[in-house]
Amino acid sequence: MIEVPDAFVRTTVRREGEPGALWLAELPGIVEKLLGRWECVPDGPVVHGGVGVIVPVRRRGERGAAPDAALKVSFPHPGNVHEPDAFEAWGGRGAVRLYERDDARFAMLLERARTSTLAEIGDEDEIVTVAGRLNRRLAAPAPPGLPRLRDRVGVWAEGLREDAGKLTHVLSRHEVDAALATLHELGHDRPDTLVHGDLHARNILRADREPWLAVDPKGYAGDPAYDGGTLLKSRALSLLEADDLCKAVHRVLDMFSEAAELDRERVRRWAQFHAVQAAFHGRRHGFRAARSGARRDWLTAFVERLAGLLTECTRPL
Repeated sequence: MIEVPDAFVRTTVRREGEPGALWLAELPGIVEKLLGRWECVPDGPVVHGGVGVIVPVRRRGERGAAPDAALKVSFPHPGNVHEPDAFEAWGGRGAVRLYERDDARFAMLLERARTSTLAEIGDEDEIVTVAGRLNRRLAAPAPPGLPRLRDRVGVWAEGLREDAGKLTHVLSRHEVDAALATLHELGHDRPDTLVHGDLHARNILRADREPWLAVDPKGYAGDPAYDGGTLLKSRALSLLEADDLCKAVHRVLDMFSEAAELDRERVRRWAQFHAVQAAFHGRRHGFRAARSGARRDWLTAFVERLAGLLTECTRPL
């Protein structure tokens, strides 16, 4: 039986409560059954992400199959439903390959990548360029049944309006309206294009088949420029170190748009939406880097400043 990492146990119980505790109690048995079904043996320590565990394995099955793989089992959640659909549609193009799936158990047998991520290379230009190139490759025809970004527009817009009315914040009406306009004007575009949905540097891993491969997709269908916003939002902490924040933001927008072959203005607008959404989320729930206290307040103020800059974003002289 596998040993579930203590940190994963704590965060899962804190987030999911009793359902999470019950699932964790069953998790070693679920993994054991899948190892037998897919003819695998563990091949290294168990690691974990935010919502699932990953067990490195060796495959003993069909002749000619790649022996190294990774068994991923996630906590059952609507956000994880379409992950295997995205992998299946890509077929290894810019993302790890899907070998097997068990949707009832939210489990997949995947191509094994390395544990080092794009976030660790320390070169901001390279991070943005690699992410942009992968974004272009992942913009494939979307399979039927994926959630469309257009179907989330109403919920996201309602959330922004509610937060703007109920939370204390410094965002202007113009900044909130700009985010709402992006949802209504861009959220309905490209409904048949597959979008990763959470493309950032920690979801891009070193690999052997290709230098970098994407993992952990949400599996949306919609405008590929959407993930330019997720990428820029994820680089916010690195932008804190910039001598000139405006120029640093423009550089990210320019480099990602060029590498992804996307319209820069669409990327900017999605980035502005993500920044506004993140600012409100920070005030409600905090951030991964700071859930509460003075640092949370400081990060929230920075994200609000970023949202304002992106709202009035013209190229610097």
